[in-house]
Amino acid sequence: MKGVILCAGKGTRMQPFSLTTPKVMLPVINRPLVDYCLEKFYKAGIENIAVVVHPEQQPLIHYLSQIKPKPEIFYQREQLGIAHALKLVEAYMGDDSFVLLLGDNLIKEPIETLIQAFQGNDGSILLSEVENPSDYGVAEIIEDRAVNIVEKPVHPKSNLAVMGMYHFSPVIFESIRSIQPSPRGEYEITDAIQWMIHEGYAISYSVTKENYTDVGTIDRWLSANKWMLNDLLGTDIQVGRNTKLENCVVKGPVVIGDDCVLTDSIIGPFVTIGDNAILDNCNISQSICLDNTTIRDFPRPVADSVFGQHARLLGEQPTQANAIQLVLGDHSSMSISE
Repeated sequence: MKGVILCAGKGTRMQPFSLTTPKVMLPVINRPLVDYCLEKFYKAGIENIAVVVHPEQQPLIHYLSQIKPKPEIFYQREQLGIAHALKLVEAYMGDDSFVLLLGDNLIKEPIETLIQAFQGNDGSILLSEVENPSDYGVAEIIEDRAVNIVEKPVHPKSNLAVMGMYHFSPVIFESIRSIQPSPRGEYEITDAIQWMIHEGYAISYSVTKENYTDVGTIDRWLSANKWMLNDLLGTDIQVGRNTKLENCVVKGPVVIGDDCVLTDSIIGPFVTIGDNAILDNCNISQSICLDNTTIRDFPRPVADSVFGQHARLLGEQPTQANAIQLVLGDHSSMSISE
């Protein structure tokens, strides 16, 4: 059994953060997104892992080079879709079946669920009921088989969306060679799966009730951080090494990194703070603060916000007011006085 993680996407909707950090390296609860994918494979006993990246994603490439066992790295130089990226690992997979994960997806469902569904079939896909199926690839099912897959249908025939976890036999590579680019110029994985169905290959499925987030926008990033905090900690508080808290009210779940200084502040719930952060005389909830964030004497409560690395938010004479929502990219600085 082998695994594949696709990480070469541009992450356009995650700007400004993805301009300086590959999207899959952005943290949820102070851990890179890609780390959760690797963890899922290791928990399932899968150590032969291929990761597809773009050559410009140097922070990601360096991170992967430090991992043991080290994944095999493949380069997608032209970002032409999921199926195109997958085809790059064909020789590595050989005659083995494999599990495919999308690096920017957080899926609570264990890989073993999909492996079990795969038995006796040519592929298996993870599905979930969604309220807005037109935003996803949608599956039509009959009994234990998927019989139709449509990418972002105008009139969906079901509310079962295809999640970012798949199990394929090597037939998927023949399928990818047989499809054409979609109207948006990409080789779609949904088209490849539909080709397999049309040619008589059996695609099974499993419907998950567990939490899932495609971390493709700032709002979804915050949402993923929130449910992961809730699942991991409940209402607990996790504080890193050499971090100092003085005269603070901390409402869990909250995770605070190493070497931080927090004074005279209200923190939480649902807040993660990276390493070397300074928070003084502020009130923050449901937010993400990356490494080296500084928030000091800010005059209004802050909620549903993201602060990039080295971002600074400064104010004077704090007053009670409605919460403010902010997105400050890396090395940004903002000052507010009243």
